[in-house]
Amino acid sequence: MKTLFISLLIVVVSIGGCRNNNVTSEDIETPSGMVLIPGGTSIIGSNEVFDPEGPEHEVTINAFFMDIHPVTVEQFREFISATKYTTEAERFGNAGVFDIDTGRWSLVDGATWQYPQGPGKNKAEDNHPVTQVSWNDAKAYCEWAGKRLPTEEEWEYAARNAGATQDYIYPWNSDLDHEGSTYLANVWQGAFPAYNSGEDGYLLTSPVGAFGSTPLGLQDMAGNVWEWCENWKIPYNQNPSDFNPGPESEKVQRGGSYLCDLKVCHGYRVSGRSGSTPETSLMHVGFRCVKDN
Repeated sequence: MKTLFISLLIVVVSIGGCRNNNVTSEDIETPSGMVLIPGGTSIIGSNEVFDPEGPEHEVTINAFFMDIHPVTVEQFREFISATKYTTEAERFGNAGVFDIDTGRWSLVDGATWQYPQGPGKNKAEDNHPVTQVSWNDAKAYCEWAGKRLPTEEEWEYAARNAGATQDYIYPWNSDLDHEGSTYLANVWQGAFPAYNSGEDGYLLTSPVGAFGSTPLGLQDMAGNVWEWCENWKIPYNQNPSDFNPGPESEKVQRGGSYLCDLKVCHGYRVSGRSGSTPETSLMHVGFRCVKDN
């Protein structure tokens, strides 16, 4: 497995022509459940789609480790059991739920990470991404695990396979399906919000890894659930040090979700951005952690 990973790393970096000055040893010990993202340079953002995604700009990222997949319900339960942590949705008594039948969002009493759609609905499955967790909840989990949330530039850099596929729309290439048949991500098929055919096999979340891995070995980097990032959602050309967050300020979310429609938000592109206030909990938002190399 170690030899296979090293070979894949060399292939990805050589394809992208990335600068990779800080990963030189083959003896790097990768933490369990994580992937080494080699350092390098890549273009981030897009000038072609939505204003919040531009302007395109070049970044240089140091090597870091990233969780293979979003934190699962089972992993989050371990955190709750160990710390007795109470999520913000539990403290508030409600969370954001999208009704597939009506096509509307509402605050549902009793909706939590265990019952994302609310009491009386299906319980969250252990191997699915945990949802109904706020940015603050995600931060608490990462700190408990000895990790942190990724910056959105780290997240996009990893989705672009350390710059090797920086010109692609998605982490794998520029097609949503494989040879016109097999979907490569859990997203909305049909006409949002009126109708979802579920052609990809899922109307809501899917098990982590159900749609394969990126060249770097990451799973669910497009679709399934949006993922919290560390930083505030501000224009790329605004200096973060000049930004003073207020009650309406949002933290960045990346990756799109099963509610993203190609013709509406198309949020599962590598450059797609969304955001919510740090205390917000939603049924299509989760997170994954990273760790410094």
